[in-house]
Amino acid sequence: MGIPLKTLGFVLPAGVALTIGTAAADTLRLRCTNDASGSPWDIVVDLDHRRVDNLAAEVNGGSISWRDPENRTYELDRGTGALRMRNASSTGGYYLYYTCRPQ
Repeated sequence: MGIPLKTLGFVLPAGVALTIGTAAADTLRLRCTNDASGSPWDIVVDLDHRRVDNLAAEVNGGSISWRDPENRTYELDRGTGALRMRNASSTGGYYLYYTCRPQ
């Protein structure tokens, strides 16, 4: 196809760098797995428009963070693929932990 590849800097825990074609160079498709239950969750990160699953996100070299409509906060470590979800509540809330890898 002749499309040059571009490295986005997302490094898997095993140290394998994610590379995708420039046609989709600004989009990451990730499968995140809950560390405790094993439940999978797919997310799409649009780096060009700074969105995760079509929600506004803060994107920097080390992390991507966003909030969902229920006001849960998410932070993805771009170096390790570790995703933390925080759900605050009047009783103290809780965290859920996921590991994300490219699809």
